[in-house]
Amino acid sequence: MDTGTNCGHIGSMSIIEERGAAAFTSSYRESDEATRESKVAIVRLALSDEDAKFRDELRDFFTTKIPAEILERARNDELRFPEDMVTSQQILNAAGLAVPNWPVEWGGKDWTPLQRQIWSDELRMARVPEPLAFNASMIGPVIAQFGSQEMKQRFLPPTANLDIWWAQGFSEPEAGSDLASLRTTAVRDGDHYVINGQKTWTTLGQYADWIFVLARTDPDAPKKQAGISILLAEMSTPGITLRPIKLIDGSYEVNEVWFEDVRVPADQLVGEENAGWGYAKFLLSNERTGIARIGTTKVWLDEVKQHAATVPIGDGDTTLLQDPIFASRVVEAECELLALELTQLRVSGDEGTGKPNPASSILKLRGSQLQQTVTDLMVEVAGPNALPFGAAEAASPVWAQHAAPKYLNYRKTSIYGGSSEVQRTIIASTILGL
Repeated sequence: MDTGTNCGHIGSMSIIEERGAAAFTSSYRESDEATRESKVAIVRLALSDEDAKFRDELRDFFTTKIPAEILERARNDELRFPEDMVTSQQILNAAGLAVPNWPVEWGGKDWTPLQRQIWSDELRMARVPEPLAFNASMIGPVIAQFGSQEMKQRFLPPTANLDIWWAQGFSEPEAGSDLASLRTTAVRDGDHYVINGQKTWTTLGQYADWIFVLARTDPDAPKKQAGISILLAEMSTPGITLRPIKLIDGSYEVNEVWFEDVRVPADQLVGEENAGWGYAKFLLSNERTGIARIGTTKVWLDEVKQHAATVPIGDGDTTLLQDPIFASRVVEAECELLALELTQLRVSGDEGTGKPNPASSILKLRGSQLQQTVTDLMVEVAGPNALPFGAAEAASPVWAQHAAPKYLNYRKTSIYGGSSEVQRTIIASTILGL
């Protein structure tokens, strides 16, 4: 079959566009026969020999060193919390692969942005549980960048090893998208701060040992962003109460956290008092980059293609993947994922500077949209099998049973970490200068 190929180069990486029998290959691996026969254009990354070797070494580690039963449970969306997360992260950490984005002296890696992207992709394609974001991408980098030497020594090693499970205490009932309007207070009282207030949407807080809390330490500051600090509190501290919130998909993963006269030692203040808003923006920039979940979305899209190649349509001689309209939607999502991946490579180059990158808002905005697009495609592929049938569910494939709950759960992505409207405002003001 006649094929056309166009190549562009970015550093040691090429962008290859292929048409014809090689359609629908993943970024770093070949697709199955049914997918290749779909004859649809794709775009993928081509690696240098050095980076290909790096990828192969990671792939071998992820697929052989993480227990097979954990990988299988992750593949079926049936991870056992918290034990599977802890086991996986400790194996990764022992090999120096848990927190590559951290400074080298605290367990990080002196990798290129492309190598960090390869690590992320291979981790997700192998179905290895991701290092806990609250540890690896949020409070860990903040402590490494802004914490005292004593705080780094105390918290960073157990944070990397998931000996401490962190929760995020940022959002409040009246301060979600407008986070700087938070009302939780932290008043200095001798060698302690006394925290009072409420946090909400605290994801996986039921497993947490510690929580990092954004609180107002100067209510008289001229600007609401100026009087905010970050404090670290142990969840067992008297006065902390956690209450579960049930989600639309029936799961339990978020909570409310109440603080009533909670006394926190003053040496658990991160950095300087009233400088917390700057630290929070740095943290949120990292969070938004992670929320894009590009590697995970690529895995999901790969699953969409695999399953769509087995779903007959019409007279049964063709499959859903061969339907031009459906195939065009898949191709569009795949091309947008590549564009987002290249944006993430640029943003990754700025990690470690201690300054928020406004381009992370593009990652958050488009990454959220693509997660919703792909989960929508998965429900369409699953068809009636995605509906809850109670006892009859055993007749449906496991992946189809999870399609609808995943679709419902990921409606949240356009809200948490800063809503899509907020991201557009940031992009307009800080990138476009409007």
